[in-house]
Amino acid sequence: MPSDAIPSRRPRSEHWVAPLEETPLQAVDAADTTTAPRSLWGDALHNLIRNPIFVISALLILFVLFVAAFPQVFTSQDPRFGDLSRANQPPGSEHPFGTSRQGYDIMARTFWGARTSVVIGFFAMIGSTLIGGVIGALAGYLGGWFDEVISRVTDIFFAVPLILGAIVVWTRLGEMNVVTVVLVLSVFGWTNIARIMRGSVISTKSQDFVTSSVALGASRSSVLLKHVIPNAIAPVIVTATVNLGVFIVAEATLSFLGVGLPTSSVSWGGDISDARDALRTQPSMLFYPSVALAITVLSFIMLGDAVRDALDPKARKR
Repeated sequence: MPSDAIPSRRPRSEHWVAPLEETPLQAVDAADTTTAPRSLWGDALHNLIRNPIFVISALLILFVLFVAAFPQVFTSQDPRFGDLSRANQPPGSEHPFGTSRQGYDIMARTFWGARTSVVIGFFAMIGSTLIGGVIGALAGYLGGWFDEVISRVTDIFFAVPLILGAIVVWTRLGEMNVVTVVLVLSVFGWTNIARIMRGSVISTKSQDFVTSSVALGASRSSVLLKHVIPNAIAPVIVTATVNLGVFIVAEATLSFLGVGLPTSSVSWGGDISDARDALRTQPSMLFYPSVALAITVLSFIMLGDAVRDALDPKARKR
């Protein structure tokens, strides 16, 4: 072989390493072994506290809950007492928000209406989450014919609009109260939770830690309760938080249409319905309950978005 065909070796390059005292990176790169690593929920809480959207929405929700629990702190007027002699009064010292056409104090109706709307929304969220969570978890974990049957039943309920189902129930019952409204919203509002729970359980049960638990002899019920559901419930919590605001809007819509709570009940939807005819002459009747409803629903939606970003690492903003 000719000498010019032999590849020449490259000269060995020299490496220079800076003194350790001039590069104090070991304090930055070193792992903290003094504290235990945070869990999924601990990491989510850490991110939530640093999220301004969560802080603002949580403060608004706490204020709404305080108003719903103690409305008498903000007003001494009776929301059910109507006096025609003081009807259509403008805002003043005695009635800061004015009075309605029936002589009701608008401020008292607004603050006391928070209790009805929040109670209905909260219990409807709890009921729909329990129904949909149990059904979705069993369908996703058991699979087979049970999953097929549950999926078809879910499709049937999903095809019935929430408001339409409530109207059909109202035509059979005549007049509904808080309990019946909660039951109606729970029965017709669990389908979204069930679908999300089913998909999350199907994704979780194929993980290695679930397979290891089954291989170690754990029962199916133990695996489902101790391993699958705790790791699959995160997206359900996000959806349930948003659904609370949705159920508050649904209750207000039913009361607005006259198929929800009776007129004797104090609710934002009923007050908005009563203010339709006085929109031009006295817009304050519509303004205050509408703003209260919008702020409450927006707070829960913002809270749900913040919780979703904290529980889903892929959705976090870098």
